[in-house]
Amino acid sequence: MAIELRWLGHACFQVTCEDYSIVLDPFEPGSVPGCADIDIQADEVLCSHGHHDHNYTAGVRLPREKKESPFQVTVISTYHDDQEGALRGENKIHVLEAGGIKVAHFGDIGCELTSEQKKQLQGLDAAMLPVGGFYTVDAAGAWEIAEELRPTVILPMHYRSETFGLKPISGVEEFLELCGKWVRYPGDTISIIKGMERQTALLTYGAGR
Repeated sequence: MAIELRWLGHACFQVTCEDYSIVLDPFEPGSVPGCADIDIQADEVLCSHGHHDHNYTAGVRLPREKKESPFQVTVISTYHDDQEGALRGENKIHVLEAGGIKVAHFGDIGCELTSEQKKQLQGLDAAMLPVGGFYTVDAAGAWEIAEELRPTVILPMHYRSETFGLKPISGVEEFLELCGKWVRYPGDTISIIKGMERQTALLTYGAGR
């Protein structure tokens, strides 16, 4: 059993188990410079919050007949900022479990986790974490979350590079320095299985297009 994670750019991932897939946080056309428009088929779409670079559900083509999902989905309510949502509102963490594998998409988390939330997020096989700051936690904040939860695989997202990303946010380099050891994947997809080596996995955007 495996859960496949494909990075579609920015904070958007396609999460697949068996023949069922969920797209998380699709972005509106033109909202993320350098990233191709989201136009993909999936069985379900989930959004962490209502901002245009995270809630473009029209970019995900859903089947007419809904099939049974192998995923158990848990939603954890957090904030988009460090002022209890006063600046940017609320944010949802989506925890997806299937076949004994547990992954979490942190959306645009901008706050520290509570003790109860940390308990809910124990045992993660993979964590999709924003690391670019400004709108979310920065590299140090993301690393603090990673150190507290100790997911097997950390997947940085929501950062800027020379070819894509929102101007106000930072690159991934500072986060990688905090990690120390990391792995560059030549593709945009990783299969999460039990017993993987603990790692920070840097996926290559657009490699599968």
